[in-house]
Amino acid sequence: MTTNSAYLIGRQPPGNTPQKATRLRDTLVVVLALTTGAVDAVTYLRLGKVFSSVITGNLALLGVSAGQRNGGLAVNAGLALAGYGVGVLVGGASAGTPQEGQPTWPYQATVTLGVELLLLAGFSGGWLAAGAHPSGGPRLALLAAAAAAMGMQSTAVRRLGQMSTTYLTSTLTGILQAIAIRRWPSEWRRSTGVLLAAVTGAFLGGLAALQAPSVVPAAVLIPLAAVVACSLPAALNRGSPG
Repeated sequence: MTTNSAYLIGRQPPGNTPQKATRLRDTLVVVLALTTGAVDAVTYLRLGKVFSSVITGNLALLGVSAGQRNGGLAVNAGLALAGYGVGVLVGGASAGTPQEGQPTWPYQATVTLGVELLLLAGFSGGWLAAGAHPSGGPRLALLAAAAAAMGMQSTAVRRLGQMSTTYLTSTLTGILQAIAIRRWPSEWRRSTGVLLAAVTGAFLGGLAALQAPSVVPAAVLIPLAAVVACSLPAALNRGSPG
């Protein structure tokens, strides 16, 4: 097991361990936001003009659909909300809630992200099976799967503490408030990184969805797979302190 992995699971090798563990955790959280942005872009552009993780936006779209009597939009928004909810329920049972004295990266977070990775791998397989141009029932199934994956990711990151890679309104609010009062919180680098990564992921996911649909699986899977691989020792050493 590498020294960095030891930091994550709460072991105490010499040399400023807590700070190194926190930096590594924050880096992995930022990388996760790349997948969030990519999945949101793909679902919006190719799976029904709704989001997989922006629940506030989907709630608004559900209301808009009622006002416009747009049944198709209502189905899409409702399905995205339902998929996200199912993902939160499943992920919440797997990830649990933050515990006092837990490691910087509890193994439950990796387990939950691993399940999300399997779900997005299935999403990618379905995307390719549909010729990268899903419609009808397959499109709806892919939309639900993408939203469920984002719900699972939300619960995994919540297990790490007060942070998010999916619902980012509070993250942006915190940064702007810090600018207003000229007092930077300790997590400002992570928060800024998450916002930039979400935008970058959306750019890459949108580019893939519109210009090279067969590349969508790479945009969606690579960041998440990298995080799971880097944090895997935390799951394999679940008996470690914390």
